[in-house]
Amino acid sequence: MTQKNLQALLEDSRQAGIYALPHGDRLALRDAAEAAGFACFEADLGDCDEIEGVLTRLGRQFGFPEWYGNNFDALKDCLSDISWREEPGYLLILSRADTLQLANADAFRTLNEVFAAAIDAWRSQDVPMWIVYDFQADGLATLPTLE
Repeated sequence: MTQKNLQALLEDSRQAGIYALPHGDRLALRDAAEAAGFACFEADLGDCDEIEGVLTRLGRQFGFPEWYGNNFDALKDCLSDISWREEPGYLLILSRADTLQLANADAFRTLNEVFAAAIDAWRSQDVPMWIVYDFQADGLATLPTLE
């Protein structure tokens, strides 16, 4: 897929969702998102094996407002109304989330349900939101990127 095709894919809110990122394609993905004028957020979840740590880290690394409450409801609220970063689309790249998935599959599943709800909220406004993990997890399609 060319850079231009990748950008067109990202701009299509109907295809936006939660995906696994093919190894080594992070830079191409960021470049395409930035070319589309998207806000790009990255979070390294590193050693977080408890959802509380993940939620805290997401709030801090995504630059959520002070009122963010480090819980699933607050995460959904912040992701569904990114008024402090109004852009034509959003890309969130999550690194090393496999720690949480291995330690607490239920929390990982709930986290993705919250992400899916935010993606759907933006999709209803024809605004793409992409959540991309840097590892392959069960049930996640691999994002087609530059090859």
